[in-house]
Amino acid sequence: MIRAAVYGASGHMGQIVLEKLREDERFCVAACVSPDSEDRPEEHVYQHLSSLQEEVDVLIDFSFHTAVHEIMDYCVKNKVPAVICTTGQDEEERQVIQQASEKIPVFFSANMSIGIATLKKLVHTAVKMFPDADVEIVEAHHNRKKDVPSGTALILAEAVKDVRPDAVFNIGRHENGQRQKNEVGIHSLRLGDEAGMHEVIIDTGTERLVLKHEAHSRAVFADGALEAAAYLVSQKAGLYDMHDLSGE
Repeated sequence: MIRAAVYGASGHMGQIVLEKLREDERFCVAACVSPDSEDRPEEHVYQHLSSLQEEVDVLIDFSFHTAVHEIMDYCVKNKVPAVICTTGQDEEERQVIQQASEKIPVFFSANMSIGIATLKKLVHTAVKMFPDADVEIVEAHHNRKKDVPSGTALILAEAVKDVRPDAVFNIGRHENGQRQKNEVGIHSLRLGDEAGMHEVIIDTGTERLVLKHEAHSRAVFADGALEAAAYLVSQKAGLYDMHDLSGE
């Protein structure tokens, strides 16, 4: 049985992950860690990873990107594979993850949905088919989400840039001026309890292709995190993502 620790356990996604872990016969919950919690070792609840007393086979992170230093320090020191499900990392934080992956297995994806991995491939193919089309990306999430645009929107934008190296991202277009030919507009909506919607619009002027993914529940991201955790415990050191999980 895989002993999993959940970082960000008191948050909305952390609670969903815990519920999923308890329902899955492959796992047991080794520890719950949240900066806003108080240490209760008898309940396997901790405020900091450094206080953990339990043996852990994998750590799943659904917290906030600024926790990356604490998480990577703990995981490297204890040789624990890490599934990083947070978004919004800056370049320095991404470098911390990259360096840790040289010593332990790290699964890092801005979106844990197989559907989004498929959408990324479709975007890459479609943009290649329509080299002169305008491309716009629209994403919507719940009103508590802090990072803008979403990490997933940036993944999709990078799929465009793979085909169009000169693409420039215009995030939240807000000034007067004509749209530039190499521009990719990225627009963010924050509404109620929206689980997640990503739409890529490809328009030639004579026809329009719309590629869209909607998450009906954030449980889909917890499902992906568990599959990533089960996959990661048997891997060697390295950086993995959803494409590795799908066997590509």
